[in-house]
Amino acid sequence: MTLDHLFDAAAKPKSAPAGSITIRRPDDWHIHLRDGAMLRAVLPFTSAQFARGIIMPNLVPPVTTVAAAAAYRERILAARPAGNDFRPMMTCYLTDQTSADEIEKGHAEGVWIAAKLYPAGATTNSHHGVRDLKAIRPVLERMERIGMPVLIHGEATDPTVDIFDRETVFMEQVLLPFLKDYQGLKVVIEHVTTQETTEIVRAHAPRVAGTITPHHLMINRTSLFQGGLRPHLYCLPVAKREHHRLALRRAVTSGDSCFFIGTDTAPHTARTKEASCGCAGVFVGATALQTYTQVFDEEGALDRLEAFASLHGARFYGLTPNAGTIELHRRGAAMPAAVAVENDEVVIFRGDETLPWSIGEVRP
Repeated sequence: MTLDHLFDAAAKPKSAPAGSITIRRPDDWHIHLRDGAMLRAVLPFTSAQFARGIIMPNLVPPVTTVAAAAAYRERILAARPAGNDFRPMMTCYLTDQTSADEIEKGHAEGVWIAAKLYPAGATTNSHHGVRDLKAIRPVLERMERIGMPVLIHGEATDPTVDIFDRETVFMEQVLLPFLKDYQGLKVVIEHVTTQETTEIVRAHAPRVAGTITPHHLMINRTSLFQGGLRPHLYCLPVAKREHHRLALRRAVTSGDSCFFIGTDTAPHTARTKEASCGCAGVFVGATALQTYTQVFDEEGALDRLEAFASLHGARFYGLTPNAGTIELHRRGAAMPAAVAVENDEVVIFRGDETLPWSIGEVRP
């Protein structure tokens, strides 16, 4: 059976017991696992839902070398629960000093699946990121030649730009010229938050794709202030107006193969989220797949969930879809409100709710 046959074989999710569906095991194409105690605390939630995941490199210090990426991968593998087969896929943190030879070496050795482009200062631990795209032209040209995707955090960093406009400004001023300059480069626009960006993704597919998070499908910018300031809903890119949220829902349930899962699960301790200058990031690792399933159910599109969750991303990266399956039950399930990390905790997105969908049996 060819790879195309594997993708084409994905029909509607199979019926399990009443009120349940079974889909191929999904993948998460955008994950922050951090390191040390945090890694050990949050990884079990992601690995219980997803077979594979692309790991973000914005550690302290960032993952900029092949050796550092390989060592980080080993730490992740060592932190997996006993018997778990989760496969981490590593990325390189691009800086103005990144070597094209190091990029090609890591890709050829199977250490790096992609490289991450953070505009310097755009988000958590991004201050080592790219300040001048001209400085990394040799790197981007090499990536274009070897077929290595670049993953872009698409926000302008000019402090005079309104935070709710930073994605739109970046797309207009940086991304569109970038796509013209590197017409053979595969690009993922990560955590898409606006209707306009979904249109850019569609217009440049199939070499351009977009990931969409579960929280951006559920909240809008008003959610951050309902009943008071909600620091655990603060992320970057920040949630936008309601019409953008609805556009994201249309995108993920459209069946268009240029959109796929990228949870952007980003744990921070409660102490750093609830500070006078709190960190950006939402920990969705525990409730991601349940939330996506709820969205597809509400939109009358459960028959398209498997493609979005389990096939589109694999096709974009040239990987075989997972052979195993996972059951999802339309049955209320309570989640813990938080997970302990040393002498603090990480608040779980929707952890204080009874979710309408729950995860059942996972078959490798």
